Amino acid sequence: MLALTSCQKGRTYFPKDLKPQELDIVRFDNSLMNVHETTVAQDIRVLYDEYPVFMPLWVEDILGIPSADTAYLEQALPEFLNDTLYGFKATNAREQAIFADVSDIQNAISQAFTRILYLYPETEIPTLYLFISGFNAPIYFGDELIGIGADMYLGSDYEYYNRVVYDYQKQTMRKECIPVDVISAFLFRTLPYTSTKSRLLDQMIYRGKVMYLTAQIFDKLPGYEVMGWTKEQWDWCVKNEEAIWHLVMDKRDLFKTESLILTGYLNDGPFTSEVSQDAPGRLGIWLGWRIAASYMEHHPEVSLQELMAEGDAQKILEESYYKP
Repeated sequence: MLALTSCQKGRTYFPKDLKPQELDIVRFDNSLMNVHETTVAQDIRVLYDEYPVFMPLWVEDILGIPSADTAYLEQALPEFLNDTLYGFKATNAREQAIFADVSDIQNAISQAFTRILYLYPETEIPTLYLFISGFNAPIYFGDELIGIGADMYLGSDYEYYNRVVYDYQKQTMRKECIPVDVISAFLFRTLPYTSTKSRLLDQMIYRGKVMYLTAQIFDKLPGYEVMGWTKEQWDWCVKNEEAIWHLVMDKRDLFKTESLILTGYLNDGPFTSEVSQDAPGRLGIWLGWRIAASYMEHHPEVSLQELMAEGDAQKILEESYYKP
């Protein structure tokens, strides 16, 4: 059994003296808080002037308003910022308090992109925006930018989350989860799925490889934090890994292509019903990660780039000698 109980042990993929990548977080959220009902028309013009790229995107994709309809925006924006029925006013105040200092997430994301650039020097580093999403989007992608919906990371115990998400989703709605969410989402976009096959095995190995890479980038983080699980969920999977694998193999689920099977293993949820109601959601991704880790353990000559470029999931499985 692999000793991957926390961060990935053994191989070191990055030199210690990498020059840090300079990265700033644009505080669009703070600028939104400067909008006042008495000067809303003027304040909106300022937002369009200061954020000519992000403001139209935010208006259209988050508020759902045509960016040219400034008359409607003048009415809707104050309501969005001060609504009490859905808790936006309290949420925005909490967001301003929790994100008064963003140096921690800025440093973590900067270090992560430093490592990505080491692996892929041609990578275009996106501009990061912190914004208010109205509980709509934790991570938002635009051309050459990534938006972070700060109101989706106010703490697992935040009372208004009870109205908008399920309990199992709250685990990752913490400020400290932002770096992993940003980087894993970025990697999934820049290292897309290229297999022509649609078996569970292929999807599982692809997503597992991305998680393995993410874990190497954040090699000081426990594995359960990279997965977005609790330590108890991770420990349960490690303890029952052999039984889990035997069950998956006995059912021959690896070679199935039905959407219900794929989503059952790969999508987020309170549990992975195909295995057990005690098994956390996205168990298939964890299995893919374990297989990728075993493959790299048995092939010290293979680089991270070569792992990510290898599209033959069957080869990775067979040459991983994965036997929990």
